[in-house]
Amino acid sequence: MRWKSSIAHHHYRHETMTKYIDFEKLEALDVADFRAKKPYPWVNPEGLITAEGYKLLCENMPDVAMFEKNFGYERRAGQQPHDRYSLEYVEGMAIPQPWEDFINELRSDRYRNVIAKLFEADNPEFRFHWHYAPRGASVSPHCDSKREYGSHLFYFNTEDDWDPAWGGETLVLDDGGGMDPNSAPAFEDFKQIIPCKSLGNVSAILERSPRGWHGVREITCPEDRMRQIFIIVVNPSSLFWKVRDKLIGKQIQRL
Repeated sequence: MRWKSSIAHHHYRHETMTKYIDFEKLEALDVADFRAKKPYPWVNPEGLITAEGYKLLCENMPDVAMFEKNFGYERRAGQQPHDRYSLEYVEGMAIPQPWEDFINELRSDRYRNVIAKLFEADNPEFRFHWHYAPRGASVSPHCDSKREYGSHLFYFNTEDDWDPAWGGETLVLDDGGGMDPNSAPAFEDFKQIIPCKSLGNVSAILERSPRGWHGVREITCPEDRMRQIFIIVVNPSSLFWKVRDKLIGKQIQRL
């Protein structure tokens, strides 16, 4: 399959210190503009990863053989399943070196400080995971878990391997302020649908709120392609959630 052929991490040589996050662009994000955005705080910046770093990450995507197959799982309030292959980062797992380096930068105080300001979050914690979505998969309209401040999504399909006509855009959805987060609306039920750029070196930062609806329409790519994203989930620092996750082994089900 085409998306497997890009796995080339065994050729990677850690001879130079590649920089992944373009911190100048990240720190240039205007907090006031983000907080004032409608229908809830969100932004869709370009180029937050350096060109060299983005190329290395695209060439070294984790192999889908490492992923769990999450299909057909029931969601709250009758929402349709969010079908995808998913992989959550665990310390010490065998992933390509560029991804280790990128995640190390995401754990830096410099990245954490920007995210904390955007979300007005005190000492946020991060969880990292990859989602690959095949033909026919979709993300039904939903608001994220109350336990989260929000999320930062990075997209890893490019013009070389993805036709925009196949879909895959994250859609910011405006409910007009009247929908219950514990409901299952269709895309057509929203007052406004705002597509995020989701092709190439772009990302989306979305704040969680009772109005923070978003989703992805059904993907129509060929059988040999997948929508590939990497997500940083931003959580409060909480011993409760750490213990809870350890006890029940709950895996976050995300866009």
